[in-house]
Amino acid sequence: MADPAPVKPMDGTDINAMAERLRAGDRSVLARAITLVESRRQDHQQRAHALLQAVLPETGHAFRVGITGVPGVGKSTTIDVLGANLTAAGRKVAVLAVDPSSTRSGGSILGDKTRMARLAVDPNAFIRPSPSAGTLGGVAAKTRESMLLCEAAGFDVVLVETVGIGQSETAVSEMVDFFLVLMLPGAGDELQGIKKGVLEIADMIAVNKADGDGKAWAEAAAADYRAALNILAPRDPNWTPPVITVSGLANENLDGLWRQIEQHREKMTKLGTFQDRRRTQQVSWMWSMLEDRLMASLKNNPATAERLPELEKAVREGRLSASFAVDEITGLMKL
Repeated sequence: MADPAPVKPMDGTDINAMAERLRAGDRSVLARAITLVESRRQDHQQRAHALLQAVLPETGHAFRVGITGVPGVGKSTTIDVLGANLTAAGRKVAVLAVDPSSTRSGGSILGDKTRMARLAVDPNAFIRPSPSAGTLGGVAAKTRESMLLCEAAGFDVVLVETVGIGQSETAVSEMVDFFLVLMLPGAGDELQGIKKGVLEIADMIAVNKADGDGKAWAEAAAADYRAALNILAPRDPNWTPPVITVSGLANENLDGLWRQIEQHREKMTKLGTFQDRRRTQQVSWMWSMLEDRLMASLKNNPATAERLPELEKAVREGRLSASFAVDEITGLMKL
């Protein structure tokens, strides 16, 4: 069953009642809750914070997996088939698909629901496209909150599909338990253009489209990526990122892909690093939110609102150094 289109937040609705319906798995309330956390209105944000606090005990149990790759690698097709495999095995799967946004309007293409035909009609799946709005790493600003809401609604697998357009993917890797990078066959050319940093933070590389005539190309590409990883320091000394070949379209080796994700969680849990990583992510989230809050406060502060455009113009025209401008701004803010 496809989840309903985003609707306006429920002004005046009791947060406790909303939390109860969310815990009961009400998909319409989940959609509304995500809309609430994505809203930039201050009153909506206050309600969103109260809702998140209310459902916090029901969060933290899901597999949180980030999936990235260059456009055309087959992310949506792979997620669609992988998700269908997981729901068939009794899992409840939520997909947070971050779409490219217009730099002018902030709107997004929001095409992932049409590209994930199986999950769009699966009663045990929930797809939520969100505009990235230019956020670094192609991650929507409220993805962390959306993950928690999905967990509170009973989803035990949360897949975060990122834009993957060459920006730093560090943002998504710092909010998930496992970071999967999908690659295309033909690694010789790919290795020349891919950022080393993406390989350094990958927990696994899967070369997609390993079917038919592309299978040999995919195997060759996988060998090249293994060689590349051998000269890079692993993200975690206790985990060597595997390199596998898959076909999302033909549903080949996606079960093997998921087994690797489960093995990673089992190993990290036994070593105690799984919870350590999540605790670190929570602190990182706190600082990220604080930075956003301070920037919003700066721009909305009457003491600085009038002066900021003048300072920006002076810096742009070379009449004032950036350091002097910052000194004046912090002085106005009494920091």
